[in-house]
Amino acid sequence: MEHRHLGRSGLKISEIIYGNWLTHASQVEDDRARACVRAALDAGISTFDTADTYANTAAEVVLGEALKGERRESLEIFTKVYFPTGPKGHNDTGLSRKHIRESIDGSLRRLGTDYVDLYQAHRYDYATPLEETMQAFADVVHSGKALYIGVSEWNADQLRAGHQLARELGIQLISNQPQYSMLWRVIEERVVPTSRELGISQIVWSPVAQGILTGKYKPGAEAPEGSRARDEKGGADMIKRFLNDEVLTAVQGLLPIAEGLGLTPAQLAIAWVLSNDNVAGAIIGASRPEQVTENVKAAGVTLDADVKARIDEVLGALPETDATKTQSPAHRLA
Repeated sequence: MEHRHLGRSGLKISEIIYGNWLTHASQVEDDRARACVRAALDAGISTFDTADTYANTAAEVVLGEALKGERRESLEIFTKVYFPTGPKGHNDTGLSRKHIRESIDGSLRRLGTDYVDLYQAHRYDYATPLEETMQAFADVVHSGKALYIGVSEWNADQLRAGHQLARELGIQLISNQPQYSMLWRVIEERVVPTSRELGISQIVWSPVAQGILTGKYKPGAEAPEGSRARDEKGGADMIKRFLNDEVLTAVQGLLPIAEGLGLTPAQLAIAWVLSNDNVAGAIIGASRPEQVTENVKAAGVTLDADVKARIDEVLGALPETDATKTQSPAHRLA
């Protein structure tokens, strides 16, 4: 397993990160979830990403149980705050001082740890002054409950403002967690250049575009049984944007490229996002241990310029590049 520095910090993370957004305490039974975490550890993954909102806090519990007994110093554990949790009352969401203070304590308790390596703002909170949010994050860091601060799906202007406040408060904002794949490239125009300037890395989610880039969805055919496209609780709403014959036909054109490199289509997709020098890690999820074992083989793969040019040629104008779509529209709260 290769490791990369996260932002302009001394923290190193595994370039393949295990995430449990749609699986633990949701799609996957706890025993199989623990087996997936075991497979990740055995494959050399040291970095684990979760959030308090996943399965309404239950995913943190499952991850904490799965990591119990591991040497804490050898792990990097990330979680997030913003979306509704608990009974979803009027202060159970957002990035207010109250919600952040209560949420970090709940996350640490569920994860069974004294601190997290990275505490992330799961989205930008338009209803709370940024100064309040960043001061609350500074308090979390200064109290030793988190080592670093990150964000998710922030645009370039938000990153710049947050980074400046973090510096003034004596903490480090070192990462952004956006959606990024061959088909969803909205961060490339503004977020990535701004992040390079500020010393912020990307930790990317959905590098295989919710499974589309695995090639298992065929043009003109029904989605396979048991696939995400058939699971309304498991992200079917997000995958719909890619489920058209034009995209699916183009993805089939990527399969010979992967085969020529001795890679699976999923490994090619993960290696592609990791080829961006601003990406510190790619988050993979799994419902079966063998998925972890296979996808982790993307670590350390180098794609030369000719391969990336062939990928661009196959996909043509299909990838979404509109910088105004930086924030995932399905996850904004009014």
